[in-house]
Amino acid sequence: MNATSAQRSLADQVIAAIRAVVGAGPVPLHEPSFAGNERLYLQECIDSTFVSSVGKFVDRFEAELAAYTGAKHAVALVNGTAALHIALKLAGVKEGDEVLVPALSFVATANAVTYCGAIPHFVDSESLTLGMNAAKLRAYLNEHTEQRSNQCINRATGRVIRAIVPMHTFGHPVDLEGLLAIAHDFNLALLEDAAESLGSYYRNQHTGTFGLMGTLSFNGNKTITTGGGGAILTNDSALARRAKHLTTTAKLPHAWEYWHDEIGYNYRMPNLNAALGCAQLEQLPAMLDAKRAVFHRYQEAFAPLTGLRVVAEPEHCQSNYWLQTLLLDTAFAEQRDAILKATNDAGFMTRPAWTLMHELTPFKDCPRMDLAGAQSLVQRLINIPSSSRLIA
Repeated sequence: MNATSAQRSLADQVIAAIRAVVGAGPVPLHEPSFAGNERLYLQECIDSTFVSSVGKFVDRFEAELAAYTGAKHAVALVNGTAALHIALKLAGVKEGDEVLVPALSFVATANAVTYCGAIPHFVDSESLTLGMNAAKLRAYLNEHTEQRSNQCINRATGRVIRAIVPMHTFGHPVDLEGLLAIAHDFNLALLEDAAESLGSYYRNQHTGTFGLMGTLSFNGNKTITTGGGGAILTNDSALARRAKHLTTTAKLPHAWEYWHDEIGYNYRMPNLNAALGCAQLEQLPAMLDAKRAVFHRYQEAFAPLTGLRVVAEPEHCQSNYWLQTLLLDTAFAEQRDAILKATNDAGFMTRPAWTLMHELTPFKDCPRMDLAGAQSLVQRLINIPSSSRLIA
């Protein structure tokens, strides 16, 4: 069998396996589900005339989000990028600092670092969690950094490495135990980019609640959506107050005066979006059950195929299975693009992982460790249709 025939054969098998789970196309990669009180709460919000960042649904959404995740505080913002930007500022990230972020991530992770005037420092990933490789990172930091005045200094640049931002890729919890130990040993603030992992748990604790702060996203393609939205999670009451102040244009409370005591940001979530979020949170457990059922059906459908596997939650973790993911064996990596083309042509929306951050023009000169793991993964990952509504 020639190479073209082999590619066509595997692509056809992938299409058949997807079709066995989701039926006939076209099927999007991920779409929101509005099956609860969305219209009721939105109408109530409109009737109240409080549609911007002041209103009962913002307070309710924050309280219910904190209760669900187990965080002491949740601060609802306009999107996940804004949440990470503010979390980095509150963690003390300053202009000229470096921040450790995964090379395999959505661009928002690195963008938020640059909003602080800081420099992303790219970290490799491992295949079990698809997230930061803690063992490899520890060895790298031992070789390339030193401690001065309880600060982690990059020997090559002389800059302070201020923080580490692990991201839970496609909802699968990263090796938090290993990364928390690194943060402690190298004097780094740990901020979780949990944008994709609402409903995911590491050793029975919700992601986004392990570090100094965690951030969430409620974009239209996430497990639940507020249209656009994000949040900061923290157990530190002072940080939560500072987050609310900074993201409400740093305006001091007063019945009529406009007095702003520092540079602030107009980042608070509007009440309309929060109303949608309250209705979505009510349905989250059912959505998570449905996404887990989709995973198990894919796992069964793909079991007979050679050359790939469906990515499963790591040991001691519970994933939300935000995006169902195929990982091709190394020997089959060259067939990724043929599979992507064939599945999309057949009406099943699939996509590759993101372009690695250091390959993007704004970040090509940023510091980085050896990224062999991430480079291998990005050539072999394929996201397949993942909506919670796929199974009636």
